[in-house]
Amino acid sequence: MKLNAPLLMLFVFLCCACREATTPRPKGYFKIDFPEKKYVVFEQEGYPYAFEYPTYGTVVKDSTFFETTPENPYWVNIDFPQFGAKIYLSYKMIGDSNKIELLINDAFKMTGKHSIKASYIDEIPVRGQAGVSGFIFDVGGNVATGKQFYVTDSTRHFVRGALYFEATPNFDSLQPAEKFLYQDMQRLIQTLRWK
Repeated sequence: MKLNAPLLMLFVFLCCACREATTPRPKGYFKIDFPEKKYVVFEQEGYPYAFEYPTYGTVVKDSTFFETTPENPYWVNIDFPQFGAKIYLSYKMIGDSNKIELLINDAFKMTGKHSIKASYIDEIPVRGQAGVSGFIFDVGGNVATGKQFYVTDSTRHFVRGALYFEATPNFDSLQPAEKFLYQDMQRLIQTLRWK
């Protein structure tokens, strides 16, 4: 019995001494296979605008606005089910009840609400086809929507859009899909035209 105790201690010592030093590894994320960029035109009869959107997206009429009905029938969403994302588009006719100054101010205010969590907010001026201009808001950090915009002709039409993901905001993991869909948002703005 006395001989077995030193052998047992030697065996335990050898087993413990052979371990490699461990280093923490970063978290991994799933590889995303992005589809080929191809576009179709959204040009529904009666709508005051038309634009191009990607073939891997679906335009769906928005039927609710915070559990109420939208103020007009021209609100749509571009749904990207494979990314768990949507671009929400709201349309407003400029007039007595919707003054351009108030609409633009609201767009800046809504983006500014993200400043609590945002690491930065860049305001990028954009110009599309004839009579389309506005701003893209690039919001960095773990925010609900990192890409927003508004465009207008300043006299009759105003469209506001925002890209949302159906996930808890995590800038690192959403960034590849957000960059990919941001190109589609830019294409939408560049091809938007009023009717």
